Amino acid sequence: MNLRKFFLTVGFSGLFPKAPGTVGSFVALIMGVVLLQYMHVSNLFMLALLISVIAVKQIDIYEEQVGAHDGKEIVIDELAGMWIALSICGINESNMVIMSILAFLYFRLFDIWKPSFIGKIDRDVKGGWGVMGDDLLAGVAGGIAAAGTYQVITYFL
Repeated sequence: MNLRKFFLTVGFSGLFPKAPGTVGSFVALIMGVVLLQYMHVSNLFMLALLISVIAVKQIDIYEEQVGAHDGKEIVIDELAGMWIALSICGINESNMVIMSILAFLYFRLFDIWKPSFIGKIDRDVKGGWGVMGDDLLAGVAGGIAAAGTYQVITYFL
């Protein structure tokens, strides 16, 4: 249970008493930026997908043990979504700071707001896929929005 909880709470960052999703997303951002110093962005994307598949099963087990769906302490979904956003936003060495900020802000916006299919998955899909699915889509939307915003910024500056 402790190793599972460590994994699902991203090193216990999800146990932070206020805004655990934002804290978990920030920890994931820092981890993602560090990993990008050592691996290609496509590897970060694949790692996010691998973690997602593992997390689905682990969330199912955890939810059965605690008897609750999508507990606030579970932030592995934020890690996967944040890494997806970083992976597809067009981040590189020259724009790392601005793209990290944009990806983080847009990911959190879509994860909290939950528009369209993001909200539908959050409401209608149960178990591990329900927990992970909305954040994966929020990561895609956040990465696209970050890339678009960066293009607008660079065009006008």
